[in-house]
Amino acid sequence: MKTVVIYKSKTGFTKKYAEWIAEDLAADIFEVSKVNSSTITKYDAIIYGGSLYATGIIGVKFLKKNIDKLMDKRVIVFACGASPANEVVLKEVITHNFTSDQQKHIKFFYLRGGFNYDKLSLFDKVLMTLFKWKIVLKKRIKKKLDSDEIGMLEAYDKPVNFTERRNIERIVAYVNS
Repeated sequence: MKTVVIYKSKTGFTKKYAEWIAEDLAADIFEVSKVNSSTITKYDAIIYGGSLYATGIIGVKFLKKNIDKLMDKRVIVFACGASPANEVVLKEVITHNFTSDQQKHIKFFYLRGGFNYDKLSLFDKVLMTLFKWKIVLKKRIKKKLDSDEIGMLEAYDKPVNFTERRNIERIVAYVNS
């Protein structure tokens, strides 16, 4: 089966997973800005990976725009975020990014990545600083923070990296099945 891994990564965590997946599957690999619709028609399996941005998967528009060309192919999407997997949030990510028809054709995976404030763009730093202030304000008014909020506050000062090669095993097994 001829496989391609396409990704969009802001801080490198998604890229690292894409590289590992491509290596384990002997697949071609491209950053999403380097591919077009004719590129993907050459493959039997298309794996797309993007960082989570709120509940959006960055760059997934490319895949959705070309979904009609992928109906006879195996399509896998992985999203990479800093938080541990949470079924409620993952359902929201899936429904936010894909129609019910698209969900029937796309196999979705979540891979825990990390957070590095220093690698963010200026715009993203502003957004994340606002998010941090929201958490700090919640803490100051003595509301209980959840574990994700506590983890995010800690990660602003010290980058966190949860990428592990073993996290891709389910994706590799799915493609090989």
